Amino acid sequence: MTNQDDFISTVSHELRTPLTSIRGFAQTMLSSWDKLDDNSKKKFLEIIEQQANRLIHLVENILSVTKIPSENLILKRTGVNSSISSIIQIIKQKYPEHKLILDLNKQELYIYADSEKLQQIFINLIENACKYSDKGSNVNIITKSDEKNVIIKVQDEGIGIDEEYAEKIFEKFSRIDNPLTRKTQGSGLGLFITKSLTEKMNGKISFKNLKKGTEFGLKFPIYNIEEHAKCSVGH
Repeated sequence: MTNQDDFISTVSHELRTPLTSIRGFAQTMLSSWDKLDDNSKKKFLEIIEQQANRLIHLVENILSVTKIPSENLILKRTGVNSSISSIIQIIKQKYPEHKLILDLNKQELYIYADSEKLQQIFINLIENACKYSDKGSNVNIITKSDEKNVIIKVQDEGIGIDEEYAEKIFEKFSRIDNPLTRKTQGSGLGLFITKSLTEKMNGKISFKNLKKGTEFGLKFPIYNIEEHAKCSVGH
């Protein structure tokens, strides 16, 4: 089986799961509407909505994966702290029981990046930290720099990642098997997309297990106006 065949097969399986669930609950409601009480109807509709949202998210991720190789990013001077601040409230609304702790560098840090894709990277990593850690736990977002690089860290208080998965977590459709991931729906595309976008913006991504939880790290070259004066937009 070729890589393309394998990709299509996996996509088909991932799409079939929520579609089967949507169809099943819809058929139950249509055939047994008069027998169902209001609570059951509401519960079934909520499940249909959840699975529809899962399907939309999956399709969006698949489209992102197919576009990445040929996509021209619009690279320009972009503030890291402001990018994080602009999306943090959205994540807080989605995960109100998590404590998102910002430890941002006192001065704005600039990199050469596509601002929209950079926000997508931050959303993916911070939402992952929330999804795969217990409610009420802390998620730390840290920014700092050294002489050449801007460094971003996203730390959670989850159960960590077994070493056997270390080489697989950034692959397409990779799903780590542990109690938290079994309770959480996901396509296994988020980290692949995050790594691909990071590298297209000359960055690097890494992860390590902490004493409690996991840390994903990003490293981008500091924006240097002289260095990028001759770079064309969309490089």
